[in-house]
Amino acid sequence: MQVLYQLSYSPECLNPIVERINNIRARAAPSSTPKFSPKFFLRLGWKAVIRDRVRECSVNVATTMVFPGSPSPPDTDAVQDILLKLRRKQGTWVDWAQGCQALQKARFTPQQIFEETGFEPIQQNQIVVAEQVYQSLLNVGVTEATKAHFTQQGSDSLYELRILSQADRARTADFALQHGLDSEEVRDLAKPIKEYSYRQEKPPGFGDGPGDAIAYHFWKLARQKDDLADRSRLIAQGLRFADSPTARQQIEKLLTDFTVAKSRPVPRLPFYRLETETDLPRVIPVVGQMPLTVDDLKAVPVVEPVEPFGMVTSTGAGAWIAVPGWQVIFRAEDPVGLLVQSRQLPNYPTDANDETVLVVVDRCDRDWSDDGYFLTAEGDRLTLTWSPNPIETAILGKIILILRPRRILDENYNRELWQLDE
Repeated sequence: MQVLYQLSYSPECLNPIVERINNIRARAAPSSTPKFSPKFFLRLGWKAVIRDRVRECSVNVATTMVFPGSPSPPDTDAVQDILLKLRRKQGTWVDWAQGCQALQKARFTPQQIFEETGFEPIQQNQIVVAEQVYQSLLNVGVTEATKAHFTQQGSDSLYELRILSQADRARTADFALQHGLDSEEVRDLAKPIKEYSYRQEKPPGFGDGPGDAIAYHFWKLARQKDDLADRSRLIAQGLRFADSPTARQQIEKLLTDFTVAKSRPVPRLPFYRLETETDLPRVIPVVGQMPLTVDDLKAVPVVEPVEPFGMVTSTGAGAWIAVPGWQVIFRAEDPVGLLVQSRQLPNYPTDANDETVLVVVDRCDRDWSDDGYFLTAEGDRLTLTWSPNPIETAILGKIILILRPRRILDENYNRELWQLDE
């Protein structure tokens, strides 16, 4: 659908689609249904057409369009022919997969395909994915024997190769046919081959082919075993799949070297990415506990957080506090904190509890408004005030947040692991 938004359409190119939509609407309500014009759709835009008008008319506009470079959905006769061949299991599994893909383009759901043909949804998915792997084999190139074999059978094995790169798929397909591997063996060996391909430098003695990749996998497992029976079994597996003589030599050394190399899994790095602003607090300077003077306020320097983690630096003595990264805090240009008893706040209820709160003031916001509280000075003393009329004294900042302390009944509650799990 992205192509639709990138192209510029004229009213003439919309005529077939608009005519189809109008015909369907007319059949639903012949006398009272107004007709749409191409210009109407152009004014709405393609997104609105697809979302609203197509739903209303029960028409999927996207399936009626043929995009450059993509096959069009099959017509009714072709669909019936595909259904008949799938019911009779005519052709190879590659033909079946291509038939299922064609039916999906014709707006058939997996359940509908199952009811019409007997191919279960899980089988449809397997052969469709395997057919994509099969096409990648043909693009890269495989032996004629491999091509002939997997054209007739082996879709379950090709399905297991989906996790590999195209080059590794082709080499592993040749390797699997050469050694007569079934789908379960291919599934077990595909992951070691993929992990081996990630190595920038190959282990000493082991080459690039899938055989040496599998041999290295069994060589590594054998070195970790102290039980002779298990060790011998893994060595035999490694010798079975090793391609290069040097790889065989590396594995044969284990027949006389009984050193056990226990492998300790590498611990995962404790990564965590900050997703929201609230995850990263903002550190602000604290002026002190009220009452305070104007000089106390001026002594607090302007803090410039350093991205990407909001780090702050200080050269002198001072107090700091981390405030949750709410939007009101991050919008402030020069926030500072003051510790105040709640009864010292203007308009504070007389019957409310008295507790210490953190008042955050933005020193850059000095414009008066009748819906805000401000930090002003009475003589050389700082005071918090509100006024319905413009304040005559100098405004030193606007109160943007008053933060109460957390209230937890049991301080050790959150330290217990089983409580954290909840």
